[in-house]
Amino acid sequence: MSVREAAPTVPDVFDPRRYAAGVPYADYRVLRDHHPVAWQDEREVLGWPAGPGFWAVTRHADVVRVLKDAATYSSCLGATQIRDPDPEDLPFIRRMMLNQDPPRHGRLRRLVSRAFTPARVDRFASVARERARSLLADAVARAGAADGTVDLVAAVTDEYALLNLADLLGVPASDRRLLLHWTQRVIGYQDPDEAGTPVLDGTGKPVNPRSPAMLRDMFDYVRQLAVYKRRNPADDIMTTLAHDPELAEAELEMFFFLLTVAGNDTVRSAAPGGLLALAGHPEAYASLRAGKTGLPSAVDELLRWHPPVLTFRRTAARDTELAGRRIRAGDKVVVFHASANRDERAFAEPGRLDLDRSPNPHVSFGDGPHVCLGAHFARLQLRLLYEETLTAVPELRPAGPLGRLVSNFINGIKSLPMQVL
Repeated sequence: MSVREAAPTVPDVFDPRRYAAGVPYADYRVLRDHHPVAWQDEREVLGWPAGPGFWAVTRHADVVRVLKDAATYSSCLGATQIRDPDPEDLPFIRRMMLNQDPPRHGRLRRLVSRAFTPARVDRFASVARERARSLLADAVARAGAADGTVDLVAAVTDEYALLNLADLLGVPASDRRLLLHWTQRVIGYQDPDEAGTPVLDGTGKPVNPRSPAMLRDMFDYVRQLAVYKRRNPADDIMTTLAHDPELAEAELEMFFFLLTVAGNDTVRSAAPGGLLALAGHPEAYASLRAGKTGLPSAVDELLRWHPPVLTFRRTAARDTELAGRRIRAGDKVVVFHASANRDERAFAEPGRLDLDRSPNPHVSFGDGPHVCLGAHFARLQLRLLYEETLTAVPELRPAGPLGRLVSNFINGIKSLPMQVL
């Protein structure tokens, strides 16, 4: 058997359908203990064609090594999603900061960092807090008019993430539902509930939702929004970027795409995951309500427990070795954030939710040159939401099975029925 063929004893952690039943932490542990860099086959799934396979990296130290070593593990060669893009789409996809390597990546990151400053983000705190308070009050009222239960995703977390992002970007109120539409189409493309019926090409195969053809409507909108912001400047990110002479129009378009999708879905996935964790650990929730546990450390522990992103892909730029496995130039190397966050080699008792955990070197926002640009904004939103939840809801209790996203990329929760009275 070739070293690049998956052994029968290696668990399959590729199939996106598996994640609809929950993150396969038991299989991750098998991989960490026995196959820390394991070959995974990419079989045809849900109509998406088979791929060449990839190396799954599951230990914390190895994940960090891959993320920090951009010279060996490239974001640009094959982009950052497990599934290979069409070769003709690669030049287009490489315009996005996420799919670039240093030094090109550093230049674009510095440009957009001018807009994405902590000071600007902090100015949104009072608005975000009031939004969380209002959404939670409406959710509790809705539960009171029914049987005491409410779907917190539909009633709170989806709207909270969407409206906060729209404020930060400066998207007019009349256009804000577009952000959710684009997020569902791009992030949830493996899940029929999120993406709807896939668009097929002339051969009957699904069209990649990140292809230029599928993103044309978004980019048409970005150009119109940039024109509007130049004529009507405001204190938002799109105004700053639209007035930056060093930022090309194509770069502006791709940054809007990145922030719309990644910026929305990070909080959209993390928030219900954190609430679910607290509902499953009532003693931890009570400790937070009593002020015995600090919220900053709790936010990071909940991110470790439920990372919004499950995986990211790199491509080997040269022959190398990782955890004793020979990796050839051109091989896909996929880091598993959720596995790294439960690695016993990096965390004491990783299967225990410890809201006071310190240190907490989770990789939920990545590491290395591509560490999440919006991590400060995400932490702020989550802290405010949890603070307001502690006031509005004395006790969180699950009220039925939750709905999980069919995805090997995003750790998404589609519905979270909760008793809140």
